[in-house]
Amino acid sequence: MAKSIFEQLGGAYEQQGDYLLPCLSLPAEKEQPIGVWGQRHLRYLKEYRRATYITLLTSGRLNAYLADIDRQAQERMERLTEQMKRAQGITEQLKAENALEWVQRMNNIRACAREIVEREIIFA
Repeated sequence: MAKSIFEQLGGAYEQQGDYLLPCLSLPAEKEQPIGVWGQRHLRYLKEYRRATYITLLTSGRLNAYLADIDRQAQERMERLTEQMKRAQGITEQLKAENALEWVQRMNNIRACAREIVEREIIFA
């Protein structure tokens, strides 16, 4: 019997009941830590950008892509937080004098920065 194209390219089949199924595996990918932002983007890809998710997964680039997105989002979050702190005049002196007001204002800044990062990077 003639070999199939899959077999000619070095593929193999395994018997599963009455069927011969090709032995497929994903390409090896370097494991990199993925933080909160990368996990959020992964969830977004799975739910709303399925084709992009499948393409990245099958090409072996998903982990590197998510680690890069996580790094970009974290850097953007830190940069925005610092810029907003300077613009609103939030200092360590305020923290020492009125800790409750400092916490309120910082929580507001972090929430605003989180929304911007999600809109620009995570859900884009």
